[in-house]
Amino acid sequence: MTLSSTVLQAIAPTGVLRASLNLGNPILAHRDSQGEPGGVSVDLARELASRLNVDVAFTAFDTAAKSVEAVTNEAADIGFFAIDPTRGASIAFTAPYVLIEGFYLVRNDSPLTRNDEVDRSGNRIVVGKGSAYDLFLTREIRHAQIVRAASSQAVVETFMRDALEVAAGVKQQLEADAARTPGLRLLNERFMVIQQAMGLPKSRGEAAATVLREFVEDVKGSGFVADALARHGTKGASVAPAADV
Repeated sequence: MTLSSTVLQAIAPTGVLRASLNLGNPILAHRDSQGEPGGVSVDLARELASRLNVDVAFTAFDTAAKSVEAVTNEAADIGFFAIDPTRGASIAFTAPYVLIEGFYLVRNDSPLTRNDEVDRSGNRIVVGKGSAYDLFLTREIRHAQIVRAASSQAVVETFMRDALEVAAGVKQQLEADAARTPGLRLLNERFMVIQQAMGLPKSRGEAAATVLREFVEDVKGSGFVADALARHGTKGASVAPAADV
């Protein structure tokens, strides 16, 4: 990747590519048994740093909101987020590199069987504070009450502890929680598809944003993203289709 010094400075002004990770989404980022960050987001950051010929440094957060804040405040150069218009006020997004499904979880004895039954008075939906689900449901829900857990990992714990009616989140995270907690089930269809993208501060300029967009299209088209998902045994995420840049 051959860039002008001006564009390289815009992307990695410290000489190191500082990447913000959201460990609240285990599909894309996690810590391995040695405590080191891993996952497709980590692979993408390392690949971009390699192409820029700079080192990479990771800062990991337990929620998407904290990761977004790090990039918004330019404490990090790039991040990995669900595309959302609220976040787009300060972050320049690429097209998505993977798509992830959002589902609802209820108790086995719940009368709820379909997604269109969730948004009713008396139902309380717990989501991870500041997550893509929180942002989406805040815009869409008209009658049910939204309850915000401290993080996505705490959603089912909060759901059980407070005897709430519905939990919302990443399908695979909810499935794993349900497998550990008897008496729970997912509703049988997704309520949203998350478009997971890379982003950098809008203040870095359009040239820097274009470089990041072109990078994402290249790693999708070359099979890099698909290989990373397979290598990490990632289920529940599919490579997003190509987009114009």
